[in-house]
Amino acid sequence: MRIFCDFDGTISEVDTTDRILSLFADPDWETIEDDWVAGRITASECMRAQVALIRAGEAELDEALDAIGLSPGFIEFVTWAQDADLPLTIVSDGVDRFIHRILERHGLPRLPVISNRLIGTPQARELDQPWRRRGCAAGSGVCKCAVIEASASAEAGPVVYVGDGRSDFCASGRADILFAKASLIDYAAQRGLAFHPFEDFHDVTARLRPMVEARAAAVG
Repeated sequence: MRIFCDFDGTISEVDTTDRILSLFADPDWETIEDDWVAGRITASECMRAQVALIRAGEAELDEALDAIGLSPGFIEFVTWAQDADLPLTIVSDGVDRFIHRILERHGLPRLPVISNRLIGTPQARELDQPWRRRGCAAGSGVCKCAVIEASASAEAGPVVYVGDGRSDFCASGRADILFAKASLIDYAAQRGLAFHPFEDFHDVTARLRPMVEARAAAVG
């Protein structure tokens, strides 16, 4: 069994990129957001253009990121997954610099993270998108479907996916066990995808633990 979790709005209590943009970017970032929502540009184009508008030093970024909390139960969920020997990967269309800072502050520096990469200087930010794939259905900087498929094997077992938003739509169809909230619930329901609704990671652990225990008992 492999577990993949979205970050912004799923693990973090707020969308970290939107928080940073609202604090440190030229107001034009909202116009770019409107263009994405309207379908005039892709998600990857939107992110690159928005990140280029951020003007903040490292200390300013850290102070803002340190105010962002994690979903209740996530730290306990990580501990449980590790104790159960379940690989857990964060796969996010967000920004590595933001994600790593938040995880480190909460004592989780070693979790694997697949995301966009912040490069450049404080006055000339850029976004590197090594996981962008031509033809990605979500048009995201990180093709989450490609990430999941790259780890697929008969030995790897079923895919657990935990998410909440538009960047998770495509990946949700690759999940054997799907946990959804916010707009991902509507998307999954409209397409007849089986899913477990959740509010926080206490819910995810409570639902997933007996599944894992049942699988272990069947194998044993």
